[in-house]
Amino acid sequence: MPLIAAQHLYKIFGRRPQRGVEALERGATREQLRAEGLTPAVIDASFEVDPGEIFVVMGLSGSGKSTLIRMINGLHPATSGDVIIDGENLAGLKGEALRRVRREKISMVFQHFALLPHRTVGENAAYGLKVQGMNRAEREARATKALSMVGLSGWGGSMPGELSGGMQQRVGLARALAAETDVMLMDEAFSALDPLIRREMQDQLVDLQQRLDKTILFITHDLNEAMRLGDRIAMMRDGRIEQIGTAEQILNDPKNNYVAQFVHDVDRAKVLTASSVMEPPVVVIGPEQGPQQAHKLIREHQLDALAVVNRDRTPVGVVLPDEIARAVRAGATTLPLTERSATKVGLQTPLADLLGDASRRESPLLVVDGEGRLAGLIPKVTLLSALASEPVAPPEPEPQDPTTGEEVPV
Repeated sequence: MPLIAAQHLYKIFGRRPQRGVEALERGATREQLRAEGLTPAVIDASFEVDPGEIFVVMGLSGSGKSTLIRMINGLHPATSGDVIIDGENLAGLKGEALRRVRREKISMVFQHFALLPHRTVGENAAYGLKVQGMNRAEREARATKALSMVGLSGWGGSMPGELSGGMQQRVGLARALAAETDVMLMDEAFSALDPLIRREMQDQLVDLQQRLDKTILFITHDLNEAMRLGDRIAMMRDGRIEQIGTAEQILNDPKNNYVAQFVHDVDRAKVLTASSVMEPPVVVIGPEQGPQQAHKLIREHQLDALAVVNRDRTPVGVVLPDEIARAVRAGATTLPLTERSATKVGLQTPLADLLGDASRRESPLLVVDGEGRLAGLIPKVTLLSALASEPVAPPEPEPQDPTTGEEVPV
């Protein structure tokens, strides 16, 4: 069951916004509604966020992403559609009931820190708990623990003005962590930081999410940040979600030309991972088997390399056709495991980290899962092809006559 579910969300600003929803459902454009004094900010947005997932909503300024996150925490009531948080529909909640959900289930990290300058770092981290009415000892203990999580142990007595920008953002993150909610919403949380600190904060967020298993909805306009952080990404344009998928899915299979153009300049070596390009082994051989058996398997399956694995499928190395042929001619009885030191890489290793090893050897790289078992192989040619290829978007549909529905020649 998803922890967050958005179902056909619309947010339209202006008088009688419901008529704008009806017009959009009939096929009206954003521009037509604006001419009538209505501003469609979010249009028919649907997605789900699973527990423990970092779900990134990515879009340029004006795409509707910030309005969307404010609908998720109930700051902007939906014109139409439903927001469901842990089974509760925000559309049916008002007043204290809505505040309870925001208090108990949702915490927020803002772009501009939102720290109270006259309160200490510790008081800022504990502020949300004070608003909830928690006793002083408990909220101070939670705040101290949260500050430690973000690397600010010992800074609780300092004032925000004594901290750097990156440290101030860590206080904002600690305040959200102190609330101990399952859902964290982060609206352009790192965009005000310089690139080096921003990368450090991204690393820390990933580390915290892995340790605490938080469910995070992250808003950004930065495609590289989205690709780096997101388990899945929703690409927004003009209020609509254009595509939802993993970074690799969006990079390799863009839904339309807009998405393809957006990801065109992404460094594929930093986004694609070993799991996305590896080739599952057609067949493997045990280290106790001889060159004759290896030769037979290579010929039958027309292999460029044969992985050698133990009974538990942990890899020993790789044998190549030429080496096997020489061993057979020489009458050898053991496999020519000249590749005992064949490089083993994890499923999530970025391709950028594989290039050095791939360049130094002819044999494919061995990809192993979390248990150290063979999951696949990456031949050098496969690695280079993955880095060289570009996404191909589907062709845009031909323009149609609005009265007949027939294609109009261009």
